[in-house]
Amino acid sequence: MQRFLLVMLGVQLQGFGGSSSSSSSSSRPFWEASLLSCEDTGLHFLLTPEPKVVSSKSTVRLLDPRGDPHLLKNDSTCGTWVAPNPDGSMVVKAAVGGCYVKAQGGSYRTTVQIEGPGADGRKTSYKEELRCPEPLLALDKPGPSLCSGVRAADKLLCGSGTVPQAECEALGCCYSPRDRLAPCYYAHKVTAHCTPDGRFSVAISRNATFPPLRLDSVHLVSSQGQAGCLPISRTPMFTLFQFPLSACGTTFKEMGSQRVYENELLADREVMISQSGSITRDSEFRLTVRCSYSAEDSLPLGVQVAALPPPAAIAQRGPLTLEMRIAQDETYTSYFADADYPVVKVLREPVHLEVRLLGREDPALVLLLHDCWATPSANPLQKPDWSLLEAGCPYRGDNYQTRRVPVGADVGLPFPSHYQRFVVSTFTFVDDASRRMLTGPVYFHCSASACVPSGQESCHLPCDATAQWRSRRSAEGSSQPEEWWTLVTSRGPVAFFHHAAEGLIPSGSGMLQEGRMQWDDALSLVAGVVALLAVATMASVVLQRRWGRGGPGEGRALSSA
Repeated sequence: MQRFLLVMLGVQLQGFGGSSSSSSSSSRPFWEASLLSCEDTGLHFLLTPEPKVVSSKSTVRLLDPRGDPHLLKNDSTCGTWVAPNPDGSMVVKAAVGGCYVKAQGGSYRTTVQIEGPGADGRKTSYKEELRCPEPLLALDKPGPSLCSGVRAADKLLCGSGTVPQAECEALGCCYSPRDRLAPCYYAHKVTAHCTPDGRFSVAISRNATFPPLRLDSVHLVSSQGQAGCLPISRTPMFTLFQFPLSACGTTFKEMGSQRVYENELLADREVMISQSGSITRDSEFRLTVRCSYSAEDSLPLGVQVAALPPPAAIAQRGPLTLEMRIAQDETYTSYFADADYPVVKVLREPVHLEVRLLGREDPALVLLLHDCWATPSANPLQKPDWSLLEAGCPYRGDNYQTRRVPVGADVGLPFPSHYQRFVVSTFTFVDDASRRMLTGPVYFHCSASACVPSGQESCHLPCDATAQWRSRRSAEGSSQPEEWWTLVTSRGPVAFFHHAAEGLIPSGSGMLQEGRMQWDDALSLVAGVVALLAVATMASVVLQRRWGRGGPGEGRALSSA
């Protein structure tokens, strides 16, 4: 009888294995927890002693939710099952809803505590936490709304064209007898099974992550581009992989009476690079698939998708008093308060930013934005950074260009020319060397000035390529002193959240609240740092280094509060 298990991994949550911390001086545990299977009913894993360890002299315990240890044994009341193997290893099952499994942060967790002599003979003790995602998908018949939501052009055939309805639904697919071209088609975010002829079959929807996957970036990790390991079919919404258990980098393990085949799929992220930094707007997608053959009950299908963090706003005083804040939506009628930071968003989600001039009632004043950029801290000079506006215009090196939002008289503001608005598509910084996504905050900064229009000065920064080039060249070649610009920084960080799948980490979850508490603890420190930076960045030398490539263009800049 064939079995199947599917685990989708996030950046910090491993679908097999777990985190461990040892209280001994040894950096390597003397037991290993491996082959963690995430089932609907609980966690199923293998405990294996190191070769020089006498397993009979070790004591294995499970911790309850309060952290109290209990001897590992068969106990139907608490939902534990243990089966020792001749080699000293043990197969362990811990039931969801039992005494030793707790739900936290979108996952089920159990902690193993092991005491005994290590390989060096010294008494050693360590704990290891094993985690499984709360199941997002299963080989269940999709609901009517899910099936009806698949457009005809997006339908990908599931099974053969003549598969009966019962068999189609058993594969976790939709069935429509009126559709002659694709009566059986995929709808779940991930649908996977092992075929009777010994092959993996994995269909992935672009909605498996948020923001959606680029399906052409998904590949088998170890296939090295082999022809038989590429997708066999694709629509705008789905891609289908089918490959033999013995090919494409598939690994083989034995777990008691089970023979386990395992492979891994990965989506490459598109990274944009500039001279000062690198960013990405793609979620991280990693999928581990396992097929097992055994005489025991089938392993159900379980899936986890993990995706990441977003940004926020801070008022600073300079020659002009400016404030940068983040609106809650595109209407710019409500804004995030200090207690809301860090504002949490997912990749590519719009961030509605506004810079406004405070303490002025002259309707003739026009606020100009020159350069806007992002950094991973409140320090506007930190590297890496990423340009958002250059000389008041969207940075052309970004494939998700910043969008300026006009502020006219119809918006109902008393002085609309005192406001500038723009929209940024959420991103995260990428380490230049490792190309790994950085998980920290993102701060926004702008240099701005105020202008008084006259007959010869329109106080307008044109955004054609020639005007941008001319503005930078004239600033670099000018012998006149630089205009003094005012720096304004967002009120706090936008925490791009590498959010798992939709619904995996709900709003207000423990993980999110913990991160929010950490930001709250740091707010006073950040405020102090920003205050120092506001003073430092008023120096013309610093400003010339950052913004010497372009002046405020036309108009007369105000340099007094």
